[in-house]
Amino acid sequence: MSTHGHFAEKFKDILLGRAFHMSLIIFVLLAFLYFSGGTSIILSILIQVAVFSIITMSLNLEAGYTGIPQFGRVAAVIAGAFAVGAIPGRIMAFFMSLPYGAEYASDTVNVKLVPQINAVLAGSWLLSLGFLLMCIVIAGAAGALVGWLISRPAIRLKEAYLGISMLAIGDFLMWVGHNWNIIVGGSVPVYVPDPFRIFGAARFNVIVPAFFLIAIIIFIYLNRLVKSPLGRNFRMLRDNELSASAAGLDIVKVRTQSLVIGACIAAIGGGLYVIYTGSVAAIGMTRLTFTFWPWAYMMLGAIGSNVGVFLGVFLLTILRTMIIIYRSQWFGFLQAAGIDPLWLEYTLLGAVIIIVILFLPYGLVPEKVRPMLPANRVKKVISQKQMQT
Repeated sequence: MSTHGHFAEKFKDILLGRAFHMSLIIFVLLAFLYFSGGTSIILSILIQVAVFSIITMSLNLEAGYTGIPQFGRVAAVIAGAFAVGAIPGRIMAFFMSLPYGAEYASDTVNVKLVPQINAVLAGSWLLSLGFLLMCIVIAGAAGALVGWLISRPAIRLKEAYLGISMLAIGDFLMWVGHNWNIIVGGSVPVYVPDPFRIFGAARFNVIVPAFFLIAIIIFIYLNRLVKSPLGRNFRMLRDNELSASAAGLDIVKVRTQSLVIGACIAAIGGGLYVIYTGSVAAIGMTRLTFTFWPWAYMMLGAIGSNVGVFLGVFLLTILRTMIIIYRSQWFGFLQAAGIDPLWLEYTLLGAVIIIVILFLPYGLVPEKVRPMLPANRVKKVISQKQMQT
């Protein structure tokens, strides 16, 4: 086939592909929200998509590609959020000769310290960029540590038992942060220094491309990872643990690698989330937001497909936003029957998830079956065998 014919065939596949159709639907819904609600709604959606794409792709690595029942995604997110809320600000306070010990997390002290730190960050591009990179590195390191600790039960526990233990660890970390004041203020939120304060009123306009750039880098990294020998080990473990063990694969080591990498990425998402919100409250880091929703995004998009995950996060975030904004307008008639439309958010989203599962059981963009070797190498091996015979 000629080069022109190859590209024409590729372009035809793209136009007929489900990913392209989903992208068109997302574009139409975004256009509707833009003309009806303005730019602020679009920016809010895009920031959520960037953050939760990172978190959900990390979940997809562990649950979708490795087959680990990761029901404690919130644990790694909490690790990243707490690390960014507790450490970088203290480092800045130390160099500025401000209180940086246990008193830093006191609400009466923190509310005065963070504006001073923000004023310094707002005066230097280089310092703001360095602070952002420090937050990402600290969050990733904290997540990797938590991922390694979580992997210890993976040595002995399997399936449901492992999933429940991860769920418990997530709640444990949340309540530790809620009751141990010196981490992130306990029951009172602490403010997080803002590396985007230098942009002033354009802060949200800059956060969107910055967060999307980080999400794209992680997307590229994970796609390369799953195609590598380590990624093939992950899929081998997912597809048949007994065969993987018989082939000499170290099950515990592979699980540990997946959990550490996944937790590192999820923690980066948690760190970016608290930078965006400007504060961190331990009680707000719930399993509903950071475990259930990533699972819903992954199931809607397609387990084992990062493209599907991204589209699933995008579509469900848009639908959720539309339901929140227009539920009273669209379903106000239910008040006559004693039903308050304000409570329809989870009911309608649950119905969307059920419908998708019924009609698209493998998700919006299912995982493609990939050969262990590229097609050109397979053809080369076959031709060599034929020449030998």
